[in-house]
Amino acid sequence: MGEPILKAVAEKGYTKPSPIQGQCIPAVLAGHDVMAAAQTGTGKTAGFTLPMLERLRHGPPARAGIVRALVLTPTRELAAQVAENVKAYGHYLDLRSDVVFGGVKINPQITRLQRGTDILVATPGRLMDLHQQKALRLDRVEILVLDEADRMLDMGFIRDIQKILALMPPKRQNLLFSATFSGDIRCLATGLLHQPVQLQATPENRAAPTVEHLLHPCDMDRKPDLLSHLIRVNDWQQVLVFSRTKHGANRMAERLTKEGMAASAIHGNKSQGARTRALSDFKSGALRVLVATDLAARGIDIHQLPHVVNLDLPNQAEDYVHRIGRTGRAGHNGHAISLVAAEEVELLRAIERLIGNPLPRQEVVGFEPKVLKAAPLDLSGGRGKGRRPSSGARGRSSHPGAGQSAPKRTGRRPSGGR
Repeated sequence: MGEPILKAVAEKGYTKPSPIQGQCIPAVLAGHDVMAAAQTGTGKTAGFTLPMLERLRHGPPARAGIVRALVLTPTRELAAQVAENVKAYGHYLDLRSDVVFGGVKINPQITRLQRGTDILVATPGRLMDLHQQKALRLDRVEILVLDEADRMLDMGFIRDIQKILALMPPKRQNLLFSATFSGDIRCLATGLLHQPVQLQATPENRAAPTVEHLLHPCDMDRKPDLLSHLIRVNDWQQVLVFSRTKHGANRMAERLTKEGMAASAIHGNKSQGARTRALSDFKSGALRVLVATDLAARGIDIHQLPHVVNLDLPNQAEDYVHRIGRTGRAGHNGHAISLVAAEEVELLRAIERLIGNPLPRQEVVGFEPKVLKAAPLDLSGGRGKGRRPSSGARGRSSHPGAGQSAPKRTGRRPSGGR
């Protein structure tokens, strides 16, 4: 790796590569195609960004309308996050990078791209729009990265991806990153990658070992009360909350704000400006609670995020791994707390089968579920071995600051990717 890139990495405060970076960087520098199983939080962005910058810096700069390297991501937030990393690591290089996604005016993007771009980070829908308006050419792409490919397929982007692939030269380097390797992902990889180096940062569908899991049984209608209680009693200052619906996210954020806890919701119906502001405020600490839907949360990358709470369990078990991957990053400890009602028993079973372990249960005093005590599956039992019960919940939680708590596929393209 050249001195300009090493200098930028040092300024970011990194001294040694993560496991996926240690595997990925040499493979990309050697020119190999890569198929990597890497969950969010493993350092995969730097794993492909650093060697990509190194390879591109030795070639001629992009001419008008040309894109030399293309990174495709499923959502606006992830695109912005990747572009931020590209800019930071390429700070001392004479390379031009840009990011394009929907939800903002297209004309400024057209103007910028006409100059040529060495690295373009894009969502599939907006990229197709720009190509149709002849703002860029993809026939000179040297490196293609599909980031979170599993999510792109889940969101219905397969047709756009196929069209984009058809616009590129057959000879190029391809890098595919996915948290899970389903049959559809393997099928896509077969047609895309040439003798790829296969890498795996962590076992498929497993959470980082630095994440402590905890389940609080709770009746469905008491979940907002319990979440408010946990935040206040434990004095959590930065917590990411997942809601299954946009309406539920709005309601929860409004309630917490009325109770004096700075909170905001992000989801597909929010404008790009509102989502960007909320993310920025959350990262800076100005916002204490961010309530998000799964789609809007893609791309949230916060160093040392301490708490992730599942207000609702996800419909797809794999999304549990995606959600909790936002905490416990880069070797830091994190806490994943799930509020589970009797109606979610089947969703819970699917998650526990996927991750290979039962979630430790701890009731919170004053919030003991009425429904669950009579349910066929006893969620209130089965506390994890060696774990102390939480506060108010039969004792005190083992995680920091826990004074009183225990502590899809669709064919439609969502607006978030355009």
